[in-house]
Amino acid sequence: MASEEVTPVVAEAWAQLHGEQDAAPARAVRRGGYVWVDGDALGIGASGTAAVPLLGADGPVGALSVLTGAAGEPDETQRSFLRAIAAWAAARVPGVPQPSAPGPVAMAERSILMGELTAALAEAMTAQDVVRAVADYVMPPFGADGLLVQVLNEDERLYAVGSAGYPEGFTRLMDGFPLSDYATVHDVARTRTPRFIESKAEYNRLYPSMSQVSVNSPKEAWAFLPMIASGRTIGLCTVSFSEPRPFSDEERTLLTALSGLVGQALERARLYDTEHARARELQRGLLPSALPRLPAVRAAARYLPAAQGEEVGGDWYDVIPLSADRVALVIGDVMGHGIAEAATMGRLRTAVSTLADLDMAPDELFDRLNDLVSDLGEDFYATCLYAVFDPVARTCSYALAGHPQPVVVHSDGTVHSPVVAADPPLGAAHPPFETHQLQLPGESLLVLCTDGLIESPTQDVEQGLARLQQVLAQAASATAYFQVADEDDDVQHLEELCDTVVSALLPDDRQTNDDVGLLIVHTRCTDPRDVAGCDLPEDPRAAGQARQYIRAQLTAWGLADLVLTTELLVSELVGNVIRHASGPVRLRLLRSRSLICEVYDGSLNTPRIRHADYTDEGGRGLQLVAALSRRWGARYLQGGKCIWTEQDLPDTDQELPNGELKGAGPAAPHAA
Repeated sequence: MASEEVTPVVAEAWAQLHGEQDAAPARAVRRGGYVWVDGDALGIGASGTAAVPLLGADGPVGALSVLTGAAGEPDETQRSFLRAIAAWAAARVPGVPQPSAPGPVAMAERSILMGELTAALAEAMTAQDVVRAVADYVMPPFGADGLLVQVLNEDERLYAVGSAGYPEGFTRLMDGFPLSDYATVHDVARTRTPRFIESKAEYNRLYPSMSQVSVNSPKEAWAFLPMIASGRTIGLCTVSFSEPRPFSDEERTLLTALSGLVGQALERARLYDTEHARARELQRGLLPSALPRLPAVRAAARYLPAAQGEEVGGDWYDVIPLSADRVALVIGDVMGHGIAEAATMGRLRTAVSTLADLDMAPDELFDRLNDLVSDLGEDFYATCLYAVFDPVARTCSYALAGHPQPVVVHSDGTVHSPVVAADPPLGAAHPPFETHQLQLPGESLLVLCTDGLIESPTQDVEQGLARLQQVLAQAASATAYFQVADEDDDVQHLEELCDTVVSALLPDDRQTNDDVGLLIVHTRCTDPRDVAGCDLPEDPRAAGQARQYIRAQLTAWGLADLVLTTELLVSELVGNVIRHASGPVRLRLLRSRSLICEVYDGSLNTPRIRHADYTDEGGRGLQLVAALSRRWGARYLQGGKCIWTEQDLPDTDQELPNGELKGAGPAAPHAA
């Protein structure tokens, strides 16, 4: 004896029934057919018991009983469904011979397939899963060769969810068909009653207005089955045949029962599809829609959700342009996966972007971010890697909070991962954090990932990291990732490398128990010929010397058109240092996609634009700086600060010494 939703103590009353007893299961076995008994036979609050026998070759071998909560006896459709499940169950009882007569065999086989359909529909998650289950388990036992599943939307049109056995053109014809123009379905939907049409002649006689559908349909007989869920018609399941055929009462009853199952499963699947679409839209909104192409970096990334769940999670990545062509590279992982983790990830990504905009060092940024995660609650933790690539200094400064190490691929194909101690995850760490530094060659690949890529039940993080390095070494030796002048080719190579890495480390159809984040960055250091600078005295002569240096350097770079504007900018910045700050004072010029001017001093005073009155003789300097430059800002260093400006280059066609075009496109806006 087996039971579901009934306690063992209650089930014990029917554990050893005798054939002559009056309980519903015993009566069903004696009668060899369906039995209904009113009343609460087991004292569990049921309104009655429906029982059908489990039939073997020699007669009943047991019974299937259902205790109902709703008032009233099951209708014919429900009784037919019970008999189908009973036949399916009997076929799976060990040692029970099955009926051998031709008629019962067909019914038994259909019943078995119907039971399998029930199991398949229970596992179906998406609408497409439901259509596949119906195609696999309904069409074969009835000899059908066509299936069309349509849903009825609020606009009173029928939209095709899926089909089988129909030409694509016919499925398109039936997609978006107005219900008012589809007399057959309008009848079925209005009355909630199946319609069985045994030939095309009968179809044309009953629905002469549907000649367009009749002419285009390759079928000759149809079972139009309404799909009902939550008390309303949600669509239509059409099972069709290429030859005219009659439908027996038994087939009509069984198909009608099945349409109810399909309707319930489809309604559930559509809710899943809707939530899934919203979740994916949320994930797309939280992650970068596109990674910027900057003078110092090109990048490609992948995000793969965990195989189970809403397909959203807490992994994220980002590429953030900073001043002086520097770039912040971020990858992080909020522990867990789901909607809540995705929302937390969005908050952290916004916070990182805001803090990066202040040009904070990695350790200081983690101090602030750790406070934010701690404030979310004791159950919130996140791992993160935050790096700042400086193409002029050729360094990558980074901090780790419980996150896998970065991997560096050199232009000669060698691969290594620095071995440093990571700080605990954000939310569990106690500052200060440690900043590590990598010295990078002229070109390299930086590979950042979350632990979902390299950790699994069959390998730990160290093994996965070793496997990642092996894959990168093989790919780097086979493909030229370096010295690629064309932006599109560069990004395309990185996209292909992302696919190679994911396929190699997640070979099982990219299925994973954890979210996966991967960011691959091609770094390019600044050509020394594009950098110039000089020290300035700490007295009023500094502005004049700065202007003289600018005239000479910009003329040498072929940027004479920018001399006047640059002189005005630098004169104002140097003048502010002499009046309000302290030395040492230094000027640096960078030629990139824009002209970058930097003035360094030894003060931490913050420059602010103020509103000067029309009678004031000063106070308009920074307004002039903001008006003359594309963007400007300040960053703070150990023992001082740097005020910087950026100007667009006038000539969009001139090639720079490092192979870049001056007008290859501006960096993303950045304000300090």
